[in-house]
Amino acid sequence: MKTMSRTINHTILVFIVVAVCNSAQTTESRDDFKKFYDQYKVEGSFVLYYQANDKYIFYNESQFKQSFTPASTFKICNSLIGLETGVIKDENFIIRWDSITRRIPAWNKDQNLKTAFKNSTVWYYQELARRVGGVKMKFWLDKTNYGNADTLGGIDRFWLSGGLRISPEQQINFLRKFHDNTLRFSQRSIDIVKNIMIAKDTLGYVARAKTGWGEQNDTNIGWYVGYVEKGNDVYYFANCIQTKNSENKEFAKARIEIVYLILKNLKILPE
Repeated sequence: MKTMSRTINHTILVFIVVAVCNSAQTTESRDDFKKFYDQYKVEGSFVLYYQANDKYIFYNESQFKQSFTPASTFKICNSLIGLETGVIKDENFIIRWDSITRRIPAWNKDQNLKTAFKNSTVWYYQELARRVGGVKMKFWLDKTNYGNADTLGGIDRFWLSGGLRISPEQQINFLRKFHDNTLRFSQRSIDIVKNIMIAKDTLGYVARAKTGWGEQNDTNIGWYVGYVEKGNDVYYFANCIQTKNSENKEFAKARIEIVYLILKNLKILPE
């Protein structure tokens, strides 16, 4: 009986070890992706998380846990908070333009949540944040564990020039919870934001994403974060680029185009 018991226990142990090994998270480093950053004359990092295989693919993994200003990528969370608090009713909720002419022509008119997200209209989200107020904003940042949840710097500036910081790792984690509907927001709020986040919708895949552009320590910080749904597969990505050259005219499109170059290189998207 003792021999049989030992045999059974050994079999169970082997099964557990094999199961753990088979489910172990894997990582891959792709130094060759540097060519895409060099093409646009920027520094930066890229991370892709493939949920089905529990696999990370990195370029410049040293920045994975490094914190940066979220800039307009915070509009994902800001939209959720605005909806959840009832400050804005839905994606068609209009905030009237204050008649101040700004550098981006698309901003210089009345906006609703859908157009403000698409055009990354800063003044709309600043007014949204002011209406939410500091106490509720801080409550929701803490509740969702968004970045370092720091609102210092003013209710309408903390994600632009204030204390809010987020790492590529935290961007991915937030997006995973968002996709899986496990953030502590109502399903209605999440569904509305998922809808306005659609950047590409084809027969083969749907990409939901948001850009960001801010400044930190005299360096331009550019983001493009989101995820691609392709059949039953989900691929999460965070691209964070940096340059001290304020004359780099390709910086804005580099945030986005580097991502799609990499996704095509990985055969996730078609050429």
